[in-house]
Amino acid sequence: MDDHSIEVKGLYKIFGPNGGNYIQAVKDGMSKDELNAEHNHVLGLKNINIHMPSAKIQVIMGLSGSGKSTMIRHINRLIEPTVGEVIFQGEDVCQMSKADLQEFRRHKTAMVFQKFALLPHRTVIDNTLFGIELQGVARKECKDRAMHWLKRVGLEGFEDNYPNQLSGGMQQRVGLARALNNDADILLMDEAFSALDPLIRMDMQSILLELQEELHKTIVFITHDLDEALRLGDRIAILRDGEVIQQGTGQEIVLNPADAYIADFVKEVNRGRVIKVDTVMSSGAGKSAVSAPSGSNLEDVAKLLSDNSKNSANIVDDRGATIGEITMKAVIDAMVTPAKH
Repeated sequence: MDDHSIEVKGLYKIFGPNGGNYIQAVKDGMSKDELNAEHNHVLGLKNINIHMPSAKIQVIMGLSGSGKSTMIRHINRLIEPTVGEVIFQGEDVCQMSKADLQEFRRHKTAMVFQKFALLPHRTVIDNTLFGIELQGVARKECKDRAMHWLKRVGLEGFEDNYPNQLSGGMQQRVGLARALNNDADILLMDEAFSALDPLIRMDMQSILLELQEELHKTIVFITHDLDEALRLGDRIAILRDGEVIQQGTGQEIVLNPADAYIADFVKEVNRGRVIKVDTVMSSGAGKSAVSAPSGSNLEDVAKLLSDNSKNSANIVDDRGATIGEITMKAVIDAMVTPAKH
């Protein structure tokens, strides 16, 4: 499989006419508030270093003003960096020529926006094929490919409708189908589900996870919602005031928050859905008649034990070999223990 990872190195963004003049001051410790007060410039990103793994979902999360949307727009260079690198397949996107950048945007990346960004005068199918139509793909192939993705996102039969005839959730499905239709290596999703009602939002998350099981895209997903981040993210980076405060797997962040700010984020998390049984199990095998696969979360194991009236379960690897044991007490203790930092 080709390497479609993204490497962000030493990325800074200072908004203002002379941003480059203040990089050293920021490196020396000038805060976002001080930069704005003294020089009327805004610190958007500060020394961002993130490895976004190939074929995985990298979530960037934070509160409003944290820099997460600024971050994702550097990947396809919709925003010019002040300094820093965004490396994809050995090439720095920040140094690409205008022509190379255009090719990169057309063929290597696709974007799904929070506001759907559908063209109101085009039908659902014409919105879906818009990107590849611009690439010069023949009309029949455009339509065939668009219909394939509309079916995959559950919109077969709506292809001749216009966006204003669809619900918000259906419009976002069109946006997702359009992005997938481009067959790009990188899928950029900027608060893509944030405008949707909670049930529709969860439905869209499920669709994305199901598609990712098959497609293995490199997905960069922006959200302010920790539950969404934990459900979707193979890796999560949490930003505050333009700076990465912590990054890792959801389990690593929940179990070991870097500071009080992160601890506040994770304190209300359903730990049973995040923590994997491998973290809690003891070595050796018990005499339990039930088993759970390695990688199961605690909530699923608790249900297994409850449904079978058992106090313990064996944990097995993908070959069915027992690698450990877990008790109901250990599950419950791990689910209710508060995070430490």
